[in-house]
Amino acid sequence: QVQLVESGGGSVQSGGSLRLSCAASGFTASSYCMGWFRQAPGKEREGVATIHSNDGTEYADSVKGRFTISRDNSKSTVYLQMNSLKPEDTAMYYCAAASGKVVGGVVVAGLSPDEYAYWGQGTQVTVSS
Repeated sequence: QVQLVESGGGSVQSGGSLRLSCAASGFTASSYCMGWFRQAPGKEREGVATIHSNDGTEYADSVKGRFTISRDNSKSTVYLQMNSLKPEDTAMYYCAAASGKVVGGVVVAGLSPDEYAYWGQGTQVTVSS
């Protein structure tokens, strides 16, 4: 069955870095748009970054220039490199997959959680000041 397993979360100080990983199984991840989302206590889940099937990327304004999403299709794994972390980045981070819509042969999806069908269980990121 479809499974997404996140890892790499932890506690860091402000300005530090973490790399999250999302291992996908049960489907052909390379044919999907993959995304990272986060949810802080009392807040709605928000999109952080997406990577389309052709490796095109999209980022939330709050993380542009600090976070980088990438994928290794040979390992069916998606990564989120997070640099210059801030306390406001503290949240549970989720990996998600979308079959999305196909535009010019490319599977694309945006930063709305509604576009994603499959979700992992999440990994906690805590940034202290």
